[in-house]
Amino acid sequence: MSEARRIVLLGPPGGGKGTQAKRLETKHGWCQLSTGDILRKAIADGTPLGQRVKAILDAGKLVSDDEIMGVIGERLEQPDCAANGFILDGVPRTLGQAEALERLLAEKGTPLDAVVEVRVPDEMLMERITGRFFCAACKANYHDSFHRPKVEGVCDHCGSTEFIRRSDDSPETVKDRLASYHEQTEPLLPFYEERGLLKLVDGTRSMDEVTAEMERVLGV
Repeated sequence: MSEARRIVLLGPPGGGKGTQAKRLETKHGWCQLSTGDILRKAIADGTPLGQRVKAILDAGKLVSDDEIMGVIGERLEQPDCAANGFILDGVPRTLGQAEALERLLAEKGTPLDAVVEVRVPDEMLMERITGRFFCAACKANYHDSFHRPKVEGVCDHCGSTEFIRRSDDSPETVKDRLASYHEQTEPLLPFYEERGLLKLVDGTRSMDEVTAEMERVLGV
């Protein structure tokens, strides 16, 4: 178990943030927190805020920044986060959320230790995401360029011959997601750089190399 750290991971969709956050959680004990997981847990726990969020989602509406920060605030107060620190993955997404998070952490006296950007060019992200497919039976992951089945058309793990691609991995959807990232989330980079928190990691390298670089910039 490493010393508690409070970290935000930034980077485009398909850049590997979730994988790296899980690796850091496993090795160092920092709690990986994604927006979706936090909201689902608040709803499952039936907290007053979780009940409000559930009503918003059930009505087909978007959860406001205030509601998201409220749920994050509740999660950060739980013993594992308080003792071990956390890695926020997927939040903040906008300057408004970043400012709200800064206020929330200041109120708790627990400011961020670092913000790590996992940087990957759009062209590589397009290839990574649009080339993904998986076995319909056992969900084993494959890729057109990087990891094809050993026997073409047959899953290495279960022998199934049926494969599926996610609908949101289409080139059009990926372009939209990247455009949204550049417009809404990239402005967070100078925001955190001004505060002396921003660290850059090259996300084009292997998973092990990216993990090692993250640990280096975080000083662990």
